[in-house]
Amino acid sequence: MHIEPGIVEGSKILLSYGTAVAALAFTAKLSFDTVKRDGAASLLLRSVLTTLLVFSFFEILPHHPVGVSEVHLILGTTLLLIFGLAPAAIGLAVGLLLQGSLFALPDLPQYGINVTTLLVPLFATSLLAKKIIPAATPYVDIRYGQALKLSVAYQGGIVVWVAFWAFYGQGVGAENLSEVLAFGSVYMSVIIIEPLIDLGLLAAAKFLNGLRNTMFVEKRLYSGSQA
Repeated sequence: MHIEPGIVEGSKILLSYGTAVAALAFTAKLSFDTVKRDGAASLLLRSVLTTLLVFSFFEILPHHPVGVSEVHLILGTTLLLIFGLAPAAIGLAVGLLLQGSLFALPDLPQYGINVTTLLVPLFATSLLAKKIIPAATPYVDIRYGQALKLSVAYQGGIVVWVAFWAFYGQGVGAENLSEVLAFGSVYMSVIIIEPLIDLGLLAAAKFLNGLRNTMFVEKRLYSGSQA
């Protein structure tokens, strides 16, 4: 979901710098907490994996411009469930930066917009996961309904943020409204696919039990939540 260049311009783009700094500062706080719990090596390894995956999602998986932005299969809930919140956030932020720096330089001025749009829904989805998944339930045992709710929360959050930036930058005119609705309707189709991918990968992780207690995955993947 790279919002199209020119949607937010001039002094208005300063807001995105503030939201991005806040989102990245919260990511740093999450990272510090993860290092205290799991160790620096585990955070680094999982962050490298998520960064490579996010970069691949943006560059290899199909993506199409629709309305004010692009439709990507980002798999944010997949990253959250398998690798944990801090590594997922780092992977999204760094993967987005690498993709823009190497292949989409015109997107770099919108980095603050795009990183906010990716990270804030991820944080909200993590809070929802705590509410709808019992503390004693490993992520490999979640049900389709739970995965669907998480996907709706993440993808819906992205649509809300894209709409905010579009209306903030261009106003609520008929043409802009039509383009926002076009993006939202197509992007939300991702929720049909993502829960199935989540459950498939979680089933594979459950089968590959050797990953339990390794630095490669989030501890909650195989056991109840950690204090």
